[in-house]
Amino acid sequence: MVSEQLERLDRLPLRTNLRGLSPYGAPQLDVPVLLNVNENTHGVPADVQAAITEAVAAAATGLNRYPDREFTDLREALAQYLGHGLSAENIWAANGSNEVLQQILQAFGGPGRKALGFPPTYSMYPLLASGTDTEYLRGVRADDYGLDAESAAAQVRETGANIVFLCSPNNPTGTGLGLDVVEAVYEAGEASQAIVIVDEAYHEFAHDNTPSALTLLPGRERLIVSRTMSKAFALAGARIGYMAAAPEVTDAIRLVRLPYHLSAVTQATALAALTHREALMADVEDIKVQRDRIVTELLRMGLKPAASDSNYVFFGGLENPHVIWQGLLDAGVLIRDVGIPGHLRVTAGTEPETTAFLEALEALLDGSASQRA
Repeated sequence: MVSEQLERLDRLPLRTNLRGLSPYGAPQLDVPVLLNVNENTHGVPADVQAAITEAVAAAATGLNRYPDREFTDLREALAQYLGHGLSAENIWAANGSNEVLQQILQAFGGPGRKALGFPPTYSMYPLLASGTDTEYLRGVRADDYGLDAESAAAQVRETGANIVFLCSPNNPTGTGLGLDVVEAVYEAGEASQAIVIVDEAYHEFAHDNTPSALTLLPGRERLIVSRTMSKAFALAGARIGYMAAAPEVTDAIRLVRLPYHLSAVTQATALAALTHREALMADVEDIKVQRDRIVTELLRMGLKPAASDSNYVFFGGLENPHVIWQGLLDAGVLIRDVGIPGHLRVTAGTEPETTAFLEALEALLDGSASQRA
């Protein structure tokens, strides 16, 4: 079936740089415990659901009209949520943080320009680059998948990258970046006037006192901090992402955005969630507890979890990760095989979901000692 699809696709006059690519995706299977795509498995609290329903119903009365193309109320609410002295002029939003990143590449990437990422990292970066005819360069990390300021800055200077992706916490490893890395990369990009994107999709799950790159925005007009409401706000199905940057950056994004790109329903949903964020942030704290529990239990089992500032745990020490992945799936637990030798990634779910994962994993490891590397 896949070969037939590829054959049909090859008959079309597809752009050369898109040939042979596979679309982004993860297994969507119907099993009791879904812990593979870093969703907030707690769901939207009942009182927040009610507020969203009321707000969407009010928006529905005006759906015959175009929405506010500047989504001013939402930008003001997001600025208030982020703090750091930001105003609506610093904020932009779109249909998921992926669209935000795509718009950044549409404005600052394109033919003859280069984007630099540091794999293993978010797999959408090269796909977004290809979609905008931006050359994607693969930087290198240390053996432990870390990224230090000196190495990152040197790679920016050597490549002359026009756009740099810094994912913090990094996906799939879950580790946060020190602000010294962001500062060094920004300075190293001066010669090529590089746009530096710090993707903070999971920042709300970071350990206490972990600084955000938002603190670095003043005086750095080429720095962008990207966020999402999919994770901490449990709104993956609503598709709301946003960014903070200098006002001139948001002005540049307006040049490439589609007309009225953010629907009235989306704006109403986001505003209602922001108004009731206390209930949502309480679930974030519970998720952090389960994340730390996973790390502790994996260490006890003799595995090698990475320190995590996110709502997932990347862990190694497996002889055959795909066998473990399949065994967990057979037990009704779906996690993510990210294709890195000896490693898997699991989302921190509710307490019962986390228990189901840990018990199934330990049973598999106990049943075959050879599964530990």
